[in-house]
Amino acid sequence: MKIAPPLLALYQQLLELSQSMLRLATEGSWDELISMEVNYVNTVERLAECTRQYPVPANAQHQLRPVLRHILDNEAEVKSLLLARQEELSSLIGQTIRQKSVNKAYGGMSGVILFPQS
Repeated sequence: MKIAPPLLALYQQLLELSQSMLRLATEGSWDELISMEVNYVNTVERLAECTRQYPVPANAQHQLRPVLRHILDNEAEVKSLLLARQEELSSLIGQTIRQKSVNKAYGGMSGVILFPQS
């Protein structure tokens, strides 16, 4: 048996979106990645609806395995890159907090001249 053409088209679209998202994550184009993620989620939802209308026959599921594997591999790589970005942002936030603390501690001392006591 064959896979219904609308279902196959959605799998192909999902694969293309996952490849584009991986490229954007690799390039560090985070805003574009987030925008594309909306399309990705919408495509996943349409795929779920289409699968209910056109179930994939058991003997045709092997045709989709390579596509699904590729999509899952792309998702895993994007997730890894997002976690690395999250760590980077967390580090930057920590530096900002420390800098504010230093500024606050020493900011009140501006204009004050300290002399050592004998």
